[in-house]
Order: sequence, then structure tokens, then C-alpha cells
Amino acid sequence: MCTRRPERGRVAAASASASGAGAGMGTGASRSAYACAAHRRAAGFSLIELMIVVCIVAILAAIAVPAYRKYVLQANRTDAVRALTSNAQILQRCYSQTFTFTSCAGSLAVTSPNGYYMIVNAETDASAGPPVTPATFTITAAAVGPQTADTTCAVFTLTQTGQETAESSTGVDESSTCWGGN
Repeated sequence: MCTRRPERGRVAAASASASGAGAGMGTGASRSAYACAAHRRAAGFSLIELMIVVCIVAILAAIAVPAYRKYVLQANRTDAVRALTSNAQILQRCYSQTFTFTSCAGSLAVTSPNGYYMIVNAETDASAGPPVTPATFTITAAAVGPQTADTTCAVFTLTQTGQETAESSTGVDESSTCWGGN
């Protein structure tokens, strides 16, 4: 353990010879002094070293955080797909039992399971008069909350024929990107 400062230069040599220490003792004392000085230097970091580390961490964070955020937004798109396909399955099951989509509207989800999308269902019954129109449904999922930052896939749509479409926040068709392509 280092308790006193090592002596420097000729004063250390003079005190070693005055105390009657031999050549071996003087060398051991100076090694101990160097060990003490090395121990003091290794005990902590300088401010410059600490600031370099802080700068490196800041640069890495500036690169990693936006990339991570983009990945999270892409992963949240599955919430819309899951909600749309689940609602479509409920409507198809209802149609197979009642021959109408409108009788099941109350059992459909209005938000996606994780709450990133608002779900809007539009069902129509078949009409017998001219022209004959089949029963249809269109389910739309629009981003809400933090998911609105995903401008590439803002709105998802699924119809009774299985047609999957998606639009960006500016209205551009992004179906191939949003429905599984990422």
C-alpha cells in the first residue's frame, strides 16, 4: 500500500546512502516508489478519457436509436395485419352461418390487440334488385398513437375477396411493402 510520496532525484539517493542502505536496498526502495506512482495513475480515469468515452457512446446512440425506432414501427405493423385478418375471419364465419356480414358487426374489434391501430369495419348486405350486388366487407386499420410516426404504412385495408392494400400517409400505394415485404 502506498502511503507516502516517493522521493525524487538526488535527494532520494542521498537519503538512501545516509541511512546506511546498501545498493540492493536503494533499488528496492525506488521500485516501491515506481509501483506506488503506477498504482496512483491506475486508480482512476482522467477527464479526457472519460469525455472520449462519452463522445463515443453519444455517436453510437445517435446511430442506434433511430434505427431501433424504425425497426419497432415496422414490427408494430403486424398488429394491424393480425387485427384485420382476425376480424375478416369473424365476418366470414358469421357469413357462413347467417348469410350476411352485418349481423356480426358487434363482435368485431375496434382497436388492434396492442392498440396501435383503430379498426373500421364497413359491411353491406346483398341486394336482390337490379343490379344484384353481393354482400361485401371492407376492414380498414388506421395508425393511432405512437404508430402514426410510421408514415410508410399508415392505413391497411382488407376486403371480403382477400384483397390487401396499404397506403402511406400521403396516399401512395405501399401494399407490397406493408403486407409482409417490410
